[in-house]
Amino acid sequence: MSNKIFTEKEIKLLSANKYVKSVSSKGITYNEEFKHIFIAENEKGKLPREIFEECGFDIDIIGMHRVRSSGKRWRANYRVDGVSGLKDARDGNSGRPCERELSIEEKYARLEAQNNLLKAENELLKKIRFVERRMK
Repeated sequence: MSNKIFTEKEIKLLSANKYVKSVSSKGITYNEEFKHIFIAENEKGKLPREIFEECGFDIDIIGMHRVRSSGKRWRANYRVDGVSGLKDARDGNSGRPCERELSIEEKYARLEAQNNLLKAENELLKKIRFVERRMK
């Protein structure tokens, strides 16, 4: 992460950009739409700096290091996980695994949720097979 600290004026300026999800004094969180635009334009051959500038970012405020590292991280995530790799993994995740022993009710609830997920996955696969058979 960059060592640059944003001033209140810079935070207000960055927050006004429609591609910014949030800004703190130390970092910027970009929305998914911007990440998708970045990947699409970068694959067409545009440089990261050009993409940021076209989307209304002032490179003097953000800093080239932040532009390069963001682009590098998004491209790597996109190569590994596709579009889902561009999602903010922090949403709904405290980052800490549960260390205490789960109660019987909690174990049951987790297993039931896992079972429902597997059932939904099986239904989806059945529908895909059905559509594939109809196309042949």
